[in-house]
Amino acid sequence: MKLAIVLLGLSVVVMAIMVFQAVRQELNLRNLKTRIVENSAEVKTKEEAIVEAKNKIQELKTKLASVNTKVDELKKTKADTEKSTQDTDKSLQTCNTEKANVEKKKTDMLEAIIKLKADHDDVKKKAGGDIQNLKQQILDRDKAICAFADTTKEEARKLCGISEAPK
Repeated sequence: MKLAIVLLGLSVVVMAIMVFQAVRQELNLRNLKTRIVENSAEVKTKEEAIVEAKNKIQELKTKLASVNTKVDELKKTKADTEKSTQDTDKSLQTCNTEKANVEKKKTDMLEAIIKLKADHDDVKKKAGGDIQNLKQQILDRDKAICAFADTTKEEARKLCGISEAPK
């Protein structure tokens, strides 16, 4: 009977240990299930954040592509502007050179005109002197002719400056 009590006590102890182990495992399983649910919720929120980040990255990629095309267009515009500026500078230099040449020609022409005016004035004075000399010669000749001219004729009177015919 002692053996039966010992076996019964031993079986109660083994059973208590098994119940204790079962309760402990059940608590561990519940704890693990709770952690799994929490972790799956965290994973879902992180997945949603990842999806949002992917969408933002995609939007940024499209914006970057449009910005890159705009940058390329601006680079082309800048290159065209620089080329145009260089062409304009060349044109300006050519124009300035032509202007300098025209200014030089203008000053040369003005000097030539001034010289021609001076020469013209000299020639005019000389011609005026020659004209006066010739007029004087004509008057002298007319006087010489008037001495021999017949004043009874009208032409002779006009030539000599006589208004009335002699009587």
